[in-house]
Amino acid sequence: MAQLRQTQQLKQQLKLTPNQILVQKLLLLPVASMEQRIKEEIENNPALEDITEPLDEPKEEILENDNDDFEESNTDDDFDASEFMEESEEYVPAYKLSSDNYAEQETREASFADASSFQDSLHFQLGLVEHLNERQQMLGDYIIGNIDEDGYLRRDLYSISNDITFQQNILTDEKEMEPLLKIIHEFDPPGVGARDLRECLLIQLKREEHKSDITKLAIQILEKGFEEFSKKNYEKLKEIVKTDEVKLREAVNEIIRLNPKPGQAFSDAATAASHVVPDFVIANSEDEMKASVNGRISNNLRLSPLYLEMSERKKGMDKMQREAASFAKSKIEDAGGFINAIKQREDTLQRVMQTILDYQPDYFSSGDESKLKPMLLKDIAKETGLDISTISRVVSSKYVQTNFGTFLLKTLFSESFQKESGEEVSINEVKNLMHEIINTEDKKNPINDDALVILLQQKGYKVARRTVAKYREQLDIPVARMRKEI
Repeated sequence: MAQLRQTQQLKQQLKLTPNQILVQKLLLLPVASMEQRIKEEIENNPALEDITEPLDEPKEEILENDNDDFEESNTDDDFDASEFMEESEEYVPAYKLSSDNYAEQETREASFADASSFQDSLHFQLGLVEHLNERQQMLGDYIIGNIDEDGYLRRDLYSISNDITFQQNILTDEKEMEPLLKIIHEFDPPGVGARDLRECLLIQLKREEHKSDITKLAIQILEKGFEEFSKKNYEKLKEIVKTDEVKLREAVNEIIRLNPKPGQAFSDAATAASHVVPDFVIANSEDEMKASVNGRISNNLRLSPLYLEMSERKKGMDKMQREAASFAKSKIEDAGGFINAIKQREDTLQRVMQTILDYQPDYFSSGDESKLKPMLLKDIAKETGLDISTISRVVSSKYVQTNFGTFLLKTLFSESFQKESGEEVSINEVKNLMHEIINTEDKKNPINDDALVILLQQKGYKVARRTVAKYREQLDIPVARMRKEI
């Protein structure tokens, strides 16, 4: 049996300070999230102020009346900590600043912001159906609750009816649920509640009041030849629906214009209302190009004069006054650390962006993607002397604004590719060339991957077929068969 013994060991261990951890977390945030983080910190820490907001009058009165007299007199009339803690708008009780309480508020806010307007719309439309009784309303609401954000009912009615039986203790079955689902199919947006793509498209076509011959043919295609339609096997599809090429093309175009994800209409509207806020701005002049960091709110932060005054007072204080001063001092330290972390973040962002700008001068001066040099995270890490993980945090989810557009910073990074001439170019150049070739192809006879390999080799890019397939998938371009048109 091994004998237990105590030993002493001397070893080195690297530990990050709380400030370093905070800086690393802030580096990940894009400017919009950073502004929200600053606002949360201002709400959480009364010693941190935004100087763009007007100061409250009570603060000014306290500073004017208290500053000159406090050190001359030690009476309680000069500074009453209990009165300050009860009446001052600046004082925030400890329970409001606790991490547990704050997490609760954050969860509620996220839940509210993510309020499913799509689901609410469906529930509202169900409530407008007059002939439904209370039981049918409840069952209909349960079906709607199972519809996903794309507008599809991915679960079968048998499973849903079983859930209601076991969870709500209400005996039901598919026969009772099916008519309710048919009612939901009549709701807006058209196609909602479908169980698959075929049903979704059929619902939209059948809802048209005055169906043309082309619409009727489109319905026939989906009902009899959906598999051939999805595989773009148009020759066999013509035989199934017994039509000519002209009418088939019109019917296919009628189907293509439909919305395959009806629920996305709500999220698309929210996305359209939003806009990208650039984290970096590149200014081009005749002499030089300069990168700047967008720090709209961070530049206006300061420590609260009131809390600074409180934290520095030492003479003639009773117990409650000392506690107030200690509270103010801790908040001042937290606010100062937060401001320093923001400054370090912005210094790092500025340093990395300027290095990228210096690394790619030809691209940023012209906007020509063919002049974009191969660039890896380790290249910028070597130039800046920073760790690769830090560079990764900086470029993650960050946008840069230039004279030729606003785009994600990480799209500038790519591996190198060696042409037959020995010249090293960015992989993006190969992808752009592939994209250009496919855009100009004959859609009736699209170019397959083997043909793409030959065309690229003719232009000096020796690429394997599997590499072409990988690049095509990264560009979200389907295979040749799926790009075929009539």
